[in-house]
Amino acid sequence: MSDSMLIDPFGRKIDYLRISVTDRCDFRCTYCMDEDATFLPRRDILSLEEIVQVATSFVALGTRKIRITGGEPLVRKDILWALEQIAALPGLEELTITTNGSQLEKMGQQLFDAGVSRINVSLDTLKRERFEELTRRDKLDQVLRGIETVCALPFKQLKLNAVILGGHNDDEIEDLVEYALTHKMDISFIEEMPLGQISHHDRAKVYISSDELRDRLGKRWQLSASERSTGGPSRYFDIAGESQQIGFISPHSHNFCSTCNRVRLTAEGRLLMCLGNEHSKDLKAVMRAHPENVELLKQTIIDSLVLKPEKHHFNLEEEPQILRFMSATGG
Repeated sequence: MSDSMLIDPFGRKIDYLRISVTDRCDFRCTYCMDEDATFLPRRDILSLEEIVQVATSFVALGTRKIRITGGEPLVRKDILWALEQIAALPGLEELTITTNGSQLEKMGQQLFDAGVSRINVSLDTLKRERFEELTRRDKLDQVLRGIETVCALPFKQLKLNAVILGGHNDDEIEDLVEYALTHKMDISFIEEMPLGQISHHDRAKVYISSDELRDRLGKRWQLSASERSTGGPSRYFDIAGESQQIGFISPHSHNFCSTCNRVRLTAEGRLLMCLGNEHSKDLKAVMRAHPENVELLKQTIIDSLVLKPEKHHFNLEEEPQILRFMSATGG
């Protein structure tokens, strides 16, 4: 099947699925969850077999890219089995993963062997004390060793993701770019997503726009808009004299909804139509009520797209309308 059978009410072809395999994480990043986060009971989380069943149905309907997220996906027991099953699906062009990097030192080779082609590593600072403040864990050295491990392997692409908070880590954007270039990695800077109520900082006060970051970086590197697209929300810029690129994910300053080709499967089995809305369909209920009915699952997926909104609305000056944390949604 060459074309997606999944078309939303606004004519957008949906060929990219992001799957959260767990809401659990070994970090407690301040913009993602509170320190005393409560996790879902295991019975409420999709089994790995159910996750593979959803992935199989999406690929049969024309999905070409699947990204595995969390929480921290690599803390999920037996995740490598699921990755192998998904990577082997006929028609899938790319299996990618987003991770905090804590497990890469011991799992990097296994991820490559399982069929993962791209890895995004979340890294917001290169300073140990600041890393501990932002993640509430003293594991920077462990993450950096993990990055060295995967950089030595022939993955199709490696990328850093950095959430930038004004007054907290925006003084490191040049250092993060230098680190990425040294390790032959792309890097994307992300405006904080206003999901869930947090106590660490005032989101409106720490907001810093992608345009401001780009202007600052443009004083050190010659940047030009790139025609490249990976199917995700990043707007990429070429760096003169370098093969790597800098990307910006800008849910506030540059709404990317018009080209949205994504839906998300949460760890509890909700098919979420938009990061910034609660429109969703409970696929877990369908699968557990009709475990052998693959056609019903596929039709439910097709029918659910009527719920996909035209765009999201984020307002930093208001209390978050989306009370689920990013960890429960899938990064």
